[in-house]
Amino acid sequence: MSDLKRFAFDDLPPALSEALEARVSRLGYFGEFFQCAAHQPEALKAFVDFTELAKAGVPKKVVEVVALTCAGWMGNAYETNQHERLSIRSGFGHDWVRAVERLEPEDQAEMSPDEQLVQRFVLTTLDSRGHASADLFEAVRTTLGDACAVAILMIVGRYVVHGLFVNTLGLAPPVPSIWEDGFQG
Repeated sequence: MSDLKRFAFDDLPPALSEALEARVSRLGYFGEFFQCAAHQPEALKAFVDFTELAKAGVPKKVVEVVALTCAGWMGNAYETNQHERLSIRSGFGHDWVRAVERLEPEDQAEMSPDEQLVQRFVLTTLDSRGHASADLFEAVRTTLGDACAVAILMIVGRYVVHGLFVNTLGLAPPVPSIWEDGFQG
């Protein structure tokens, strides 16, 4: 774990604390990712804004497929645990979360065909660093529309950045996995 200084919420610049206030309130904690990333307050605010803007036109289940897939692929338990809980709170169910976390979209009856397609695209994009995902991007674009496909690609980038940050700094998950504590929402 890095010795990088962590910022307290009360020490944030006003624009950043305003941008994070609703999220911190909803989560019930000021996560270590924010505490560390606050060294670059304007960039962190832009990161939060980018995240929300990219997700805006994408169905919530698709966003969670992308988030859980990227987090699982990156070995980012910090984000995995948070998105497991968000998925349960959103009513997607434990079986659905388990199916997504297997990272084997072809064999998951709990996932819709569109969700399976998105997960195949995300995994292929990550595995090939984007070099072998053009055909699947076209399939996602044809199925979900141009704007949604571009947003999904942006969301992948967002979760990869988060994973690199968390893994580099050795940040511990702020909440346990739903499989550890039986979280029911």
